[in-house]
Amino acid sequence: MDDQNLIAGFKKLTRSTKWVLKNQIELQFNNYHSQGMVRIGDFFYMSSVELIEWPIRYDQAKQGHDRTSGKGIGHIFVFDRQGKLVKETSLGEGDMYHPGGIDFDGTYIWVPVAEYRPHSQSIVYKMNPLTLKAEESFRVQDHIGGLVREGQNGKLIGNSWGSRKFYVWDSCGRQLLDKENMSHFIDYQDGQYVGDGKMIVSGISELVNPASKSKPFELGGLALIDLFTLETLHEIPITEISPQGHVITRNPVFLEIAAETIRLYAVPDDNDGSMLIYEAAI
Repeated sequence: MDDQNLIAGFKKLTRSTKWVLKNQIELQFNNYHSQGMVRIGDFFYMSSVELIEWPIRYDQAKQGHDRTSGKGIGHIFVFDRQGKLVKETSLGEGDMYHPGGIDFDGTYIWVPVAEYRPHSQSIVYKMNPLTLKAEESFRVQDHIGGLVREGQNGKLIGNSWGSRKFYVWDSCGRQLLDKENMSHFIDYQDGQYVGDGKMIVSGISELVNPASKSKPFELGGLALIDLFTLETLHEIPITEISPQGHVITRNPVFLEIAAETIRLYAVPDDNDGSMLIYEAAI
């Protein structure tokens, strides 16, 4: 997507921006632990991980890992504006079952599927949205939790576990760059290319909650990032809360311009989640 109005509007957002809930659409299927989302026409494409066995932390690192691989199934769900499941498919291989944030370049949906642990490995797929046929594009020796396709020259920008590092590849998977993420505001979960060499990413940071030691405080946020420098141009906090008590930028988020507002679609809750639609005046 190339939308100068979205970029300009996003730059007007501040921590005082009022986000108004316009609709809550109950999903008519088990969405498991959703990860990334794009809208194509009247349909939403969402990646999700179905956990069969949670990874378990080791007392001491083993073979460079801090936890077991766990077991699961990676899904791509397609649903309509009423929350009805239209079709689905599975993605992954062996221990690589965790899809991340996704992006659509006008032809393909790009999906990273990784092991559910840091410093592991991933497969990058490109998927035909009409047939849901996925083709392996390349592999990465790290956990890639989110992926954005840059529309000017076809570069792919990925982020590692917790988005602590950015990677840049060409369309064949040749690594062009890796760079530490200098922002420690939030961990990026999902993202989208918005034109002019820029992407908008969303995510959360789990902070110590002085009111409840057992449950962290989730601070949400959005950031506009320059894809040439990989530096943050503008970022804002998000604090709106979902029906299950999560900040709304936890995992799948898709943004678009709508008249004089920015519209935000989000699916922050697991298993019996809803798609929440918020708008902010700009």
